[in-house]
Amino acid sequence: MFRLIFVRAISVVPVILIVATLIFLLLRLSSGDPATLMAGDTASAEAIENMRRSLGLDKPLGVQYVIWLGELLQFNLGNSILTGQPVSEMIAKRLEPTFMLALSVIMLTIVVAVPLGVVAARYHRTWVDRFVMAISVAGYSLPAFVIGYILILTFSLGLNLFPVQGYVSPTEDFWQFVQHMILPAITLAIVMIALIARVTRSSMLEILGEDFIRTARAKGNSERRVVWRHALPNAAVPVITVIGISVATIISGVVVTESVFNIPGLGRLTIDAIMSRDYPLVQGIILFFSFVYVGINLLVDILYVLVDPRIRY
Repeated sequence: MFRLIFVRAISVVPVILIVATLIFLLLRLSSGDPATLMAGDTASAEAIENMRRSLGLDKPLGVQYVIWLGELLQFNLGNSILTGQPVSEMIAKRLEPTFMLALSVIMLTIVVAVPLGVVAARYHRTWVDRFVMAISVAGYSLPAFVIGYILILTFSLGLNLFPVQGYVSPTEDFWQFVQHMILPAITLAIVMIALIARVTRSSMLEILGEDFIRTARAKGNSERRVVWRHALPNAAVPVITVIGISVATIISGVVVTESVFNIPGLGRLTIDAIMSRDYPLVQGIILFFSFVYVGINLLVDILYVLVDPRIRY
């Protein structure tokens, strides 16, 4: 098992290198000149050239890449073009709201989606199954920003139950944190719940038709024990896979959701960096999200080994 985990961890290195290279090329080859943006519209050609030289943009693309990669290997993401602050410090300041939102979404998704899928499979071809699938299709069809505005209109402006926007740290006021986090978490979780519930249902239906399930029932086990103790663990691998993939949905949804609910996290910081063409900041944020996603995939591989011993062989 440890050898398998070690091999999986080593395979992450080239993936990160490829992702970093693609990010560097995409941003450098895009239209626009950050030196012109920083110098201002009224700046002379000489001032713009001096700005390009100070930013290192006058060097050939290959040289820029080697310098940037060397700094990256030293965990130096550079400084923001606009603020001059270290990119790592700017990311660290905005990390808590995004992390707490993502954690809330994952917990809410697992708690709601997996039982929904199990219940739909348990009562296959009944009104319960059809109701769960109808909700899943509806939730998966709506964009996150539409769901967010509907929740704001209904529960904030209409019923006045939750705050419209903002973020409060749980260390400052936990109850205020919960109130501010409920609507954003539901906004992001609805799409994931719809997807994971359908996958859980499909995987459970396949497992419930296996011979060992019939054997468990023949031994006199209750249906609840058969479903939750025997069927669900064997159906967990596809569910874990989809949960890991859904992290990409969270990463992309955070940008939109934080803008809708005015949460000062990495999503808002990403939009600000892109609008100002702050190359080091954009690179740092995208690299951070990429590392998180690669790390989640590595964690999913490890969970495979723990959940299903057959994968070790």
